[in-house]
Amino acid sequence: MDLRQLRYFRAVAEERHLTRAAERLGLRGTSLSQQILALERDLGVELFRRTTGGMVPTAAAMALLPRAVALLEAADQAARVARDAAAGRRVLRVGVTPGSPPHVIPVLWEAARDLDIEPEFLDLPTSSQAELLRMSGLDLGLMVLPADLAGLDATLVSDEPLGVLVADSHPLACRSSVTFADLEGMELLWFRRDLAPGYHDEVLDACRTAGWVPERVRERPAREGLFAAELRYGRDLVALRPAWAAIKGTAWVPLAGEPPRVRHVLAHGGTALVSDLLRQAFPPRSEASPRGQRAR
Repeated sequence: MDLRQLRYFRAVAEERHLTRAAERLGLRGTSLSQQILALERDLGVELFRRTTGGMVPTAAAMALLPRAVALLEAADQAARVARDAAAGRRVLRVGVTPGSPPHVIPVLWEAARDLDIEPEFLDLPTSSQAELLRMSGLDLGLMVLPADLAGLDATLVSDEPLGVLVADSHPLACRSSVTFADLEGMELLWFRRDLAPGYHDEVLDACRTAGWVPERVRERPAREGLFAAELRYGRDLVALRPAWAAIKGTAWVPLAGEPPRVRHVLAHGGTALVSDLLRQAFPPRSEASPRGQRAR
C-alpha cells in the first residue's frame, strides 16, 4: 500500500462513483478500477461493493478512510514544510473546525505577526484534526470538545452556553429566555455527526435528559450563513448555538437553567514555536494583556 493507492482510494470513497473519481484524478476508469482491486488484494479485504448506482464503501473502507486522509494530509504537510524551510519561511498550519468562535482567529493572526510567523488556516473538522496533530500534519488545531486529545496539549479559548437560534420572525425571537419545554414539537437544525462526534452526541444527550426530543434533526454543514438561511424558512425550526453565532436575520434567545455548553480548545503537540505563539496570544490570566482578555 502506497500513497498513490491511498489517493485513489480516497477519491473513490468520497465520490462513491468510479467514473467521477477517475475524472477527478485524471485517470481512465479501467486504470482506477485496477488500482482499487490491487489495494483490496494487498489488504486482503473488500473496500467497495460494486453496484449499478456506484461504489458503496464497506465497513473496512469507512474504517480506513480517516486514517488514509490523515496520512495523505501529513505527507502533503511534510512536502510543504520542506519547501517553506528552503524558502526561509516560518509557516504555522492551523486547523479550524467549522462553527468556531470568531474571536480566536484574529487573536492568532495578531500574535503570529508579532512573532514573524505566517499562519495558514485550514478548514478541517474536529474529527480529523487530532490524528493530523499527532502525525505533525498540523501545528495547531482549533477543536470543539469533547475530542480525543491523547498525547496533545490544549489551551481552552472559549466556553459558552448554548442558546436557541431562530429566525428574527420566529415566535420565540421576542422572548427573554426559553426552556426546553418551549421547544416541544420543533425541529433541530444541527450539523453532521462525522464533523465532531463527541460534541454532536453530547448536546443531543443533554436535550433528551432535559426532556426535549426534536421532532426531527436536520443535519447540515456547520456554516452560520447556511443555518441563518434555512432558519428563515422554518417556522418550527431552531438551532442550538452560542450567542456569537447570531447574524443578520436571526435572533438568539438564552436557554433557562443550566444549558449545554460549547467549549473550544487550541490543541498542539507542544513544539516551541506553537508554545511561543500561544503565550503571546493567550497569556496566563495573572499577566493577561488586553489581547488575551478579549480572547477569553
